[in-house]
Amino acid sequence: MNRIGPYCAMVALAALPADTSIAPLLGALAAILITGRVAGDLAQRVGQPSVLGELLAGILLGPSLLGLLNPANPVIHTLSELGVIILLFQIGLHTNLRDILAVGAPAALVGIVGVVVPFFGGYLTAQALGLEGITAVVCGAALTATSIGISARVLSDLGQLQSTEGRIVLGAAVFDDVVGLIILSIVSGLAAGGAITVAGVGGTAALAIGFLAAALVLGRLVAPTLMRWVGRFRGEGVLGSVSLAFAFALAALASVAGSAMIIGAFAAGLVLHETPQARTVEKATTALGYFFVPVFFLTVGASIDVRALVDGRVLLIGGALCVVAIAGKLIAGYAPWWLSVRRAVIGVAMVPRGEVGLIFAQMGLATGALDDGLFSAVILMVMVTTFIAPPWLAALAGHRPSSPDTSGLDELVCGADNIVTDWKDDSIIGSPKYTLNDR
Repeated sequence: MNRIGPYCAMVALAALPADTSIAPLLGALAAILITGRVAGDLAQRVGQPSVLGELLAGILLGPSLLGLLNPANPVIHTLSELGVIILLFQIGLHTNLRDILAVGAPAALVGIVGVVVPFFGGYLTAQALGLEGITAVVCGAALTATSIGISARVLSDLGQLQSTEGRIVLGAAVFDDVVGLIILSIVSGLAAGGAITVAGVGGTAALAIGFLAAALVLGRLVAPTLMRWVGRFRGEGVLGSVSLAFAFALAALASVAGSAMIIGAFAAGLVLHETPQARTVEKATTALGYFFVPVFFLTVGASIDVRALVDGRVLLIGGALCVVAIAGKLIAGYAPWWLSVRRAVIGVAMVPRGEVGLIFAQMGLATGALDDGLFSAVILMVMVTTFIAPPWLAALAGHRPSSPDTSGLDELVCGADNIVTDWKDDSIIGSPKYTLNDR
C-alpha cells in the first residue's frame, strides 16, 4: 500500500507548470509533515485533540505569518483534496450504516435545524449591520455548513465517533453537506445574476440525494464481488490499492453527478465496512493517510489571514456572525429533545465550519457578493468556529483511556495512545488489538 503514495503525489505534481521548481514544494511538504506532527503531539500533551495543533501549525506556516505554506498552490490544494477524501473514506470504513440509519430521524432533525436557524440568523444579522441583498444571503449561507472532516476527526480523537452522539453528528453533517450543495448552487446562481427556478433547485437536490442513495445500493451489490476478485491476487498491497481506487472512483462520480467528492468517499467507506476485508483495507490505507491528511488540516489553517483581525469593521461583522454561527448549531444539538443523549456534545460537534465555510466565502468573493473586508469577516467566523470546537468538545466529552497501539482511523488521527475498535460489533473496548484474521 505504501507504493500508492508516490503515485498520488505524481498526479498532484502534474499540476505544476513545466518551468516551476519542485524544491519549494518539497520544502513546504517537509514543513507540513514535521510541524503538523509536532504540533499535534503538543496539543495532546495539554489535553486537546491533535487536530487543534495541526490547525495552529497551518496558521503558523501560512501566508499571514511564516509564508512557508501557500494554500492557493495548485499542488498543495490537490494534496489537500486527496487528504480529505482519504479521511472521509476511513471514517466511512469505521461507520456502520445501520447505526447511522438507527439515528436517522434525530440526525435529520439536527441537520435541518442546523441549516435553517444559522441561515436566517445570519441573514437577519447581516441586514441589521447594514448589509443587503445577495451579500446578506451569502453571509447567511456561509453559516449553514458543517465540516464533517473536522467534526469526525475531533470525535475520533476523543473516542466518541461510535457513540450515539457521534453517529447523530455524522448523519447530520452528511445531511448538511447535501443541503449545503443545494444552497451553494442557489446562492451562486443568485450572485451571478441568474434566475432561480423550482425545477433547478429540485434537480440539484435530486442529484445530491440520488447519488448518495445509488452509491450505497449499487456499491453494496458490487463490493462483495470486487473483494472476492481482488482476493485472487497475491501481490502486496493489491487490496488496499483497489479499495482506494474504489473510493476515488466514487468521489469522482459524486463530483460529476453534482454532489461533493467527500460524500462519494464516505459512501465508499460505508460500503466496504460491510465486507470481511474492512479492517485490512483500513490498515492498508492508514499509511497513506499519514502523509495526505495532515496536508488537509494544515491547509485549512493556512487559509486564515490573521492580519485581517486588525480591522474594526471585520471584527464587528465577523464577531456577530460567530455568535449566530455557534448559537445556531447549539440549538440544533438540542433539537432531538426526546433522546437521552449529551445534546451539548452534538451541538458543539456541529459548530466547526472548516473547509466548507471557506468554500462559501471564496464563492462570495469570486462573484463580487463579498468585498475583501466582508470576506475576511466570514473567514473570521470560519476560524473561530473551527478553533473553538476541539477544546470545547474535549471539555464536554472527556478523554479516552489509554490502551495498546492500534491501527486504522484511531491511529491515524490520534497516534499510538488510542482506543481499540472491535470490528465484529463496532464496540469500543479496552483489550489488545485484534489480528487481521479476526473478522
